[in-house]
Amino acid sequence: MTNYQLIINILGWTGSVLFLLAYALVSLKKADGDSLLYQGINIVAGVFLVIYTFSLGAFATTGLNAVWVAIGLFTLGRKWLRRN
Repeated sequence: MTNYQLIINILGWTGSVLFLLAYALVSLKKADGDSLLYQGINIVAGVFLVIYTFSLGAFATTGLNAVWVAIGLFTLGRKWLRRN
């Protein structure tokens, strides 16, 4: 396995674990669905999985994760605008 492949695999596993962590936090009521913590974890996880799935050529999953990231950014942006 090359260093590139290792990094890609680490990104994929890390993204998967982060998605599960975010889901667990909301399910256990440790974070709100529109919180910076939840959305931030989802955005980072989504970016990692976009890179991972794109490198595998899994473009449908890449698109899904890209939309997931966009929803997180939109949610945080809307929350920020409401504060100001």
